[in-house]
Amino acid sequence: MRALTFTLLAVVFAAALAAPAPQDVAETTREKRSPGGWHSQPEGVWKKKLVWKEEWKQIWKTEKKLAWKTEWKKEKEPAWKTEKVQQWKEEQVPAWKIVKKPIWKEVQVPVWKEVQVPDWKKVQKPVWKEIKVPVTKTVQVPEWKQTYVPEWVKEGVPGEKFLGKDDHGWEYTSHDLWRKKMIWKPVWKKIWRTEHKQEWVIEKKLEWKEEWKQIWRTEKKQAWVTEKKEEWVEEKVKVWKTVKKEVWVPVQKKIWVEKWKAIQVPVWKHVEVPAWKKVWKPVWEKVWVPIHHEHHGWD
Repeated sequence: MRALTFTLLAVVFAAALAAPAPQDVAETTREKRSPGGWHSQPEGVWKKKLVWKEEWKQIWKTEKKLAWKTEWKKEKEPAWKTEKVQQWKEEQVPAWKIVKKPIWKEVQVPVWKEVQVPDWKKVQKPVWKEIKVPVTKTVQVPEWKQTYVPEWVKEGVPGEKFLGKDDHGWEYTSHDLWRKKMIWKPVWKKIWRTEHKQEWVIEKKLEWKEEWKQIWRTEKKQAWVTEKKEEWVEEKVKVWKTVKKEVWVPVQKKIWVEKWKAIQVPVWKHVEVPAWKKVWKPVWEKVWVPIHHEHHGWD
């Protein structure tokens, strides 16, 4: 695609070079100026002009794309294999054995036994008796007592009092003045005095009183009791003895086996993707070129 693009550009450029010069193919057109028309088209010629115009062209570019490829890898995986292993197993087998076994036999044996016999006994029992006892009690008795407390009172001062003179000689006097005077005011105050008063209170007195009480005394009495006597007798008993026996038992053994496993491996792949590219194309355009005359003053 790139080679074809460059070939086309070379052909266009060669044709442009082989084309005749603009002044050779120009069409000379001269227009007469109208007497009163200064706004008419000026005198000129048509010429060809080579210009380059931009153009978007589709191209193909190579990019790398991530893809996944399947590969096979050999791996070792665990597996279990059953094998028989020789072992010794203990077993219980029956056997007979003569042993001496103790037994208990009941026999009657005389013994002395203590028994409780009822009896009566005179005892002294304490009792509490209520009695009245005189006691002297101290009590507080209210009483009123006259006392004196200081108090300030207002007392009038008779007569006229001189206070002074002003700047003009006038005298200032005052009448009906008051002053403070402390007096002792009698008040009655409640006080408490202590007196002794006789009262009767109830108390308890401990006295002893005779009383017959039933008691139990111990006496010895012969009795017969049953006791167990130990004797030994022979007896054939069944016992179990341990013997070892050879056996084969299955055992799981872990082994490793090889297997092929498919894995995905990332690879980079080159792909052609479309793209747009800006190119410049030569074009011949027809343009109007005005002619300028030189004036020497005689037109």
